[in-house]
Amino acid sequence: MALPINIEQLLHGRVVETERLEFKAGWNPEAVLHTMCAFANDVNNWGGGYIVIGVEENQKIWEFTPKGLTTSEIGRIQKELLSLSYMIRPEYFPIV
Repeated sequence: MALPINIEQLLHGRVVETERLEFKAGWNPEAVLHTMCAFANDVNNWGGGYIVIGVEENQKIWEFTPKGLTTSEIGRIQKELLSLSYMIRPEYFPIV
């Protein structure tokens, strides 16, 4: 399922992190788990949120720098993300 946002606009526009969007420069399972839990709670009933891994936010000039991920990292991250999903109660399965 595609994201209902334009990724080019997201990375090169003036979009900032919000209650529904979180940028992570690299893979940090603990930080991602905390964000997943926040999105799963969905207090504002927005339908969750988006975690963009491999992009670093520079708040000084509101720029998002793609850090990138290798193909092997993507596969490993997807497996670890699935494992993290089982740690949340009730289980929460993000769309990757």
